[in-house]
Amino acid sequence: MPEVSETAVPEPPVRRRGRTALLIAGAAALGLVAGTCAGYLVQADREPTKLPPLSQPALAQAKGKGPEPLSAAQDHKVVTDGDLRKLLLKRPGNARKALYTVGNDGWMSLADYADTFKKPQNAFGNLIGEEFRRAAVTNWREGSTYNVEIRLVQYRQEEKLAAHDAADDAYYWAEKQGGSDSWPIPGTGDGMAYVHHKPDRAAGYVDVYEAEAHAWRGDIAMEVWVFDTKPIPKKKIMDLAKRQLERL
Repeated sequence: MPEVSETAVPEPPVRRRGRTALLIAGAAALGLVAGTCAGYLVQADREPTKLPPLSQPALAQAKGKGPEPLSAAQDHKVVTDGDLRKLLLKRPGNARKALYTVGNDGWMSLADYADTFKKPQNAFGNLIGEEFRRAAVTNWREGSTYNVEIRLVQYRQEEKLAAHDAADDAYYWAEKQGGSDSWPIPGTGDGMAYVHHKPDRAAGYVDVYEAEAHAWRGDIAMEVWVFDTKPIPKKKIMDLAKRQLERL
């Protein structure tokens, strides 16, 4: 996250396993043990069962070529398993290099991404639990004060829908910030864009206004951040969000 604001991406809440879920899991485990023991007692009183012959009819093997692999239009992973940086929105022709460096060659490591949160150490552990895979990032500056940063954060999603959860956390914290306007992003289901009217103030620095947009597609969570020294119009953040989503 840019140095102009340290509160734009608060740490997501820790999702704990409920006590009820633990009780149910414990009861299921006890039931499994009891059932196994009863099975052993019943089986011990029975005569041994004669085994059937090992021979079986030969299985016919399919002939011909296998199906063709799905195209990128049909298989989302054909696109997202490639170079994630290519899916980032391209820098406008009139844009300049940002005043701050983000990531390394368009990539953010787990440590880099965790450092964008208010409590990096806690975020680092949370991201490991969320099955963080990688993050691509781009940023640029237009004029002297208008700055854009876009991140595509990809998760492995072997055990949970982490991209959805990440977007859901972002909605929660953006709404909690208060003094904001928000709008759904068309075509996203639950994607949201926010314009915060209260600037980030720090002694010795100019006021910085902020807007953000969040959505998810499959295993990727999208983050769009805009910063300026004057209020940011809805059109700016919505246009960036919609164009970035089209690339996904």
